[in-house]
Amino acid sequence: QVQLVESGGGSVQAGGSLRLSCVASVYIYNNCMGWFRRAPGKEREGVAVISPRGDSILYADSVKGRFTMSQDNAAKAVYLQMNSLKPEDTAMYYCAAAGLAGNYCPTFRIGGYHAWGQGTQVTVSS
Repeated sequence: QVQLVESGGGSVQAGGSLRLSCVASVYIYNNCMGWFRRAPGKEREGVAVISPRGDSILYADSVKGRFTMSQDNAAKAVYLQMNSLKPEDTAMYYCAAAGLAGNYCPTFRIGGYHAWGQGTQVTVSS
């Protein structure tokens, strides 16, 4: 059983940057880790997913080229570096953990993730 705690959210002007952190209560080297977000009035959507070895990272098209996901297994943490932020990036951002299904991560399938953090708010103003 893993608990996840996100941090690093805040308010920023468009074009600015934020770095989100997600710290787990246990080592996550056997887990796929994902970042999701939920904007006001919208459904939760996938942002980025990293495989246990960090050899595969999936980004949503909307953030590709602007966001970078990384992990530090020793620190039991994953990160999301967000650059060139846009107002449409405004959302509550959640960290999630999933086990491997065979050799594959559930990618952006929300039901595939068994643990979720409480979220950290990101607000981008124009």
